[in-house]
Amino acid sequence: MSTPDHHAPTYGPEDALLVIDVQNDFADPEGGLYVDGGEQTVPLINAHIAAAREAGATVVYTQDWHPPETPHFAKDGGDWPVHCVRDTWGAQLHPDLDVDGPIVKKGVDGGDGYSGFSVRDPVSGDESATELGRLLDDTGVRRAVVVGLAGDVCVKATALDAVDRDLEVTVPLATTRFVELQDGDADRAIEELRAAGVQVTDD
Repeated sequence: MSTPDHHAPTYGPEDALLVIDVQNDFADPEGGLYVDGGEQTVPLINAHIAAAREAGATVVYTQDWHPPETPHFAKDGGDWPVHCVRDTWGAQLHPDLDVDGPIVKKGVDGGDGYSGFSVRDPVSGDESATELGRLLDDTGVRRAVVVGLAGDVCVKATALDAVDRDLEVTVPLATTRFVELQDGDADRAIEELRAAGVQVTDD
């Protein structure tokens, strides 16, 4: 008897699949901020994309798109190695990812682009909205499924912002991986998501 696959994802027309930052710098071992195992999520995410499309759900992608110099990067005073610099190989979406929907670029002006819904000035802390919220408002979405990279950074931030927008939110753990800058970041992120009301599933 063969081992059963992951449960097939189910979607409806009032759902949105948010595909977060499945880019070479995160999902390729040669990437500037490679998330261990990131490339393994791509086939599972593609299955979600196919199911969402077949059900008439909304599919939106996000893409880190940083300038070469930004206070977001450690070399300029921030927390992170250089990654996803605009118009570079590292910023491109992973070549095996099925891309069929609008792409929301974030971090464009040098801000911290953690959530797909907002960017934050790394110096002043001021936040401004991306176009993601408007895209979802225009379609009447009620539930968001958040997949991609990384689970303890941009996926978490996007899911929490989706909760703040009164959406029902699901994060399937099989479709993400974690950076874990500090030991235990993955567990803490999962606890934070669950405490906010996010449905964290194993599939």
